Amino acid sequence: MTNVLFVTLDQFRGDALGAVGHPFVVTPTLDAIAREGFLLRSHFSQSAPCSPGRAALYTGTYQMNNRVVANGTPHPLGIENLATVARRAGFDPVLFGYTDQALNPRAAVNENDPRLRNYDGVLPGFSIGCYLPEDQGPWVWWLRELGFDVPEGWAAALRGEPDRPADVSLSSYLTNRFLEWLPRQEAGWFAHLSYLRPHPPYAAAGEFSRRHHPDDVDLPIPPVDGDLQHPLHALSLAHDASAAPREERDVRALRAQYFGMIEEVDAQLGRVVDAIRTRGEWDETLVIITADHGEQLGDHGLLEKLAYFPQSYHVLGIWREPGRGSGVIDDWTENVDFLPTLCEALGVETPRSVDGRSLLPLMSGGTSEWRTAAHYEWDWRYFFLGRSTPVWPHDRILSRQNLAVSVGSDVAYVQFGDGTHLAYDLLADPTWRTPCRDEGRILRAAQEQLQWRQEHLRRDDTDMLVNERRSGVWPTIASSLSL
Repeated sequence: MTNVLFVTLDQFRGDALGAVGHPFVVTPTLDAIAREGFLLRSHFSQSAPCSPGRAALYTGTYQMNNRVVANGTPHPLGIENLATVARRAGFDPVLFGYTDQALNPRAAVNENDPRLRNYDGVLPGFSIGCYLPEDQGPWVWWLRELGFDVPEGWAAALRGEPDRPADVSLSSYLTNRFLEWLPRQEAGWFAHLSYLRPHPPYAAAGEFSRRHHPDDVDLPIPPVDGDLQHPLHALSLAHDASAAPREERDVRALRAQYFGMIEEVDAQLGRVVDAIRTRGEWDETLVIITADHGEQLGDHGLLEKLAYFPQSYHVLGIWREPGRGSGVIDDWTENVDFLPTLCEALGVETPRSVDGRSLLPLMSGGTSEWRTAAHYEWDWRYFFLGRSTPVWPHDRILSRQNLAVSVGSDVAYVQFGDGTHLAYDLLADPTWRTPCRDEGRILRAAQEQLQWRQEHLRRDDTDMLVNERRSGVWPTIASSLSL
């Protein structure tokens, strides 16, 4: 293996590809890559929306440790990430797309640093092949140069994708930039392709917008009746930004467009694979594919990514490494596992900050000890941030606006920051609509989550002692220090 291709497909649900048995979505490229490698069938992101989900993915840390809780939370200082690990392994990692990691003000040049104006900063350590900020400016300018009348605003520009040919889509633009870059590289390249699609607006490009007729798509899981809804669920259903359309025809149309977006980005990945094959490097390229978070897509009456239902966090996961073998892994796997797995595959030391575990033992036939549940977190304190932001420690309301979820084989357990909880009986009803009434099972799920949180307390300097023997695990000390 000499090359690394790390792909993120924004908001890609774990059930929306052919390899896991979707009844009508056609994803030949993803399916083929999965057959050549390992398909992670029970794979979860660790947070939502984009910045928190990506912070966990890039650093291999849970939100409780990296503390990126919203789009706009600064990226943590002093924690290694995907790009810095790649550099330690001898690569020059190059970004195509975006990483949505806001600059930490403590690392700013000064208070007027322009990077402090938005959250779509570049993860430290990456070189730039093609940077696409939130406004998608380079793509919009390119469309206008081609003669297309494109409205202002990234969302409006994307809503017009069905009316333009697919070969000028945002995903096609990003693929083009990678394909222009690739021929100039020698063996030993590392590229991160970060596609926005199938992120909303729900409008697929060109022919892909017509791939699925709304009448032919399935309907989502309906919400429980109002008197059975948790207050957070009820509040989300009342919010225009997170509530699914009320009319069935509108829900069907939205889902049809989402599946079209998935098929389009699969086709773009096909172009990438073909180019690597043409160079004779496919059998020397490690491929990792996942998403920062999932998409409700009407399930439980919701859209986008939020709250505690699994559709917002169950994502695709594929690891394809020449010589490693292939198969399907049904164990609970998480996005935080990719960084330690990559470290082991590249032969570099795994950062002590990492919370995830290497997947290589699972790929070699199993391990005697593995997690018994998948975990993710969601924090909504950003709704309270403004001119009158509550100030710690006198007002602690912000630190209660969060939840943590453990998804096990029989119970899904949700712990809220205010001390309340939910538990769903997955044996009786895998759709998360039936509460678990068995106090013993609930207690075991709560204990599992508590142990998970205790086990993953930050350990930066906990396993060393400053003494003559330098006991424990010591960091590398710089040769000269300014005291």
